[in-house]
Amino acid sequence: MEGDFIKINEWMLPLSWLYGLGVRLRNQLFELGILKSRSFDIPVISVGNITVGGSGKTPHVEYLIRLLKDKGKVAVLSRGYKRKSKGYVLAKDDTEMRKIGDEPYQMKQKFKDIYVAVDKNRCHGIDRITGDEETKDTDVILLDDAFQHRYVKPGINILLVDYHRLIIYDKLLPAGRLREPLSGKARADIVIITKCPKDLKPMEYRVIIKAMNLFPYQQLFFSTLEYEDLKAVFGSRTKTLDSIRKNKENVLLLTGIASPKQMIYDLKPYAGNVVPLTFGDHHQFTGRDIERINEAFDKMPSPKIIITTEKDNSRLAGMDGLSEEVRQNLYMLPIRIKFMLGQEEEFNEKIIGYVRKNSRNSILAKAKDDNKPKNGNNSGNRPRTISFRNH
Repeated sequence: MEGDFIKINEWMLPLSWLYGLGVRLRNQLFELGILKSRSFDIPVISVGNITVGGSGKTPHVEYLIRLLKDKGKVAVLSRGYKRKSKGYVLAKDDTEMRKIGDEPYQMKQKFKDIYVAVDKNRCHGIDRITGDEETKDTDVILLDDAFQHRYVKPGINILLVDYHRLIIYDKLLPAGRLREPLSGKARADIVIITKCPKDLKPMEYRVIIKAMNLFPYQQLFFSTLEYEDLKAVFGSRTKTLDSIRKNKENVLLLTGIASPKQMIYDLKPYAGNVVPLTFGDHHQFTGRDIERINEAFDKMPSPKIIITTEKDNSRLAGMDGLSEEVRQNLYMLPIRIKFMLGQEEEFNEKIIGYVRKNSRNSILAKAKDDNKPKNGNNSGNRPRTISFRNH
């Protein structure tokens, strides 16, 4: 059920109270205008959360990329967590992962025709994207993990909430995993409950909708994970999940992500046995880690396979020392998100409508003009527009 991955450290609640004071003060400074938020004359969509750990940000940003990349020039701006560089960096096709971080690297490798940039200062990053000759044709900017970065005022603020760690049941750091008080969700235009079980019951939807207690201006969506065919990390081989089930293969699940429990749960119906080998989020693998991987896979009974995530693949592919057996059996499992309750069209219309309405120079703006009625009195042909709350 929802919230089943939450663990509260009750003895740390006094520290959470002190932490909450600091966060509330910061938010109040923004509300009073003492700390300034900037708006930009380009569509800006922020995707983030108010919890520590994975809520599915990367696959949701990738969903937006797929939705928009054929309609205009898309740029993704990320902080570039744990990268070995500073300041603003625009990724090229051959930019090393360590210079931009694993998630931006993954997106640039998958979507060659978009811009991917990293900058801790998001306002400066947006100024560079829109001002530099190389990227000034950008039509829409996607901010990755920027819900707490309040110096930017996005046109659409998307808040992701893990079904298994619903924020309504969580506590502030360090007792829980909330980065800010629950009231922070009021800044969201769209809230998505992510990683939902595919067999979620109608009653459970209703319970969550009521418990989230959103404002009328907010839209609530539900999404689940869809797994694609496995792809070999070394080589061009592919493999289906059904083939693992048919061959009754044992799976060593190798992850360096914040929340691997959902993957473990999802793989169990396919595998003879799932053995998790977990590392911390954004973990940089060392020689000793490679030895552990080799040893763990060697001990597993055959038939067997080792599965990792797309994000971990970015860090593993360049590592030396993996045994030949591991290299031959190491696959990554790509994921996509799928909207539930038939909400995909509604979500897509909201995003595309916002970008068209606020576009500066793209074919999206042309599409908006082309769709205007030739006769101003003919309201029946007038396109529907989507408006969002101005924060």
